[in-house]
Amino acid sequence: SSNNPVSGGTLAKELNVSRQIIVQDISLLRANGATIFPPTKAIAPGGQEIFQSFKVYHTDDQVEEELSTIVDAGGQIRDVFVYHKVYGVLKADMGIKSRRDIRAYMEEISTGKSSLLKNDPGYHYHTIDAESEEILDAIEEELRKKHFLDEQETVDGRKEEMV
Repeated sequence: SSNNPVSGGTLAKELNVSRQIIVQDISLLRANGATIFPPTKAIAPGGQEIFQSFKVYHTDDQVEEELSTIVDAGGQIRDVFVYHKVYGVLKADMGIKSRRDIRAYMEEISTGKSSLLKNDPGYHYHTIDAESEEILDAIEEELRKKHFLDEQETVDGRKEEMV
């Protein structure tokens, strides 16, 4: 009944279960069609860590442009994740902080050893770290300008903002 997002850790304490139980239950809810979003912005105690999760959409040819847009605006790409209807959240750490990291990542992908982690319609999420909320706002604006946060039609015909 909260008006604000509630963390898995808080729910676990309140319900006297492990956080893993909460994570599993959330995955089941998502698999059954519930819309549950990760936290979008957070500052750790002491104001040291600032991050935001962005829902992005692009073609395979635009991966380098998307990553460069984030890094050039002052962000660091912590991870990539998708919601799978059967497996729940599939997440991979990225640790991309520079154009050099992007080149190394793109070389790894180009070898064909693996493919990009994104859903069939092409959307996925990135957790972005930054030094300030202003930088996160600038990243969001740049991604929107390049239509990586554009509206896309969902399967049932409704519009969904990609943020």
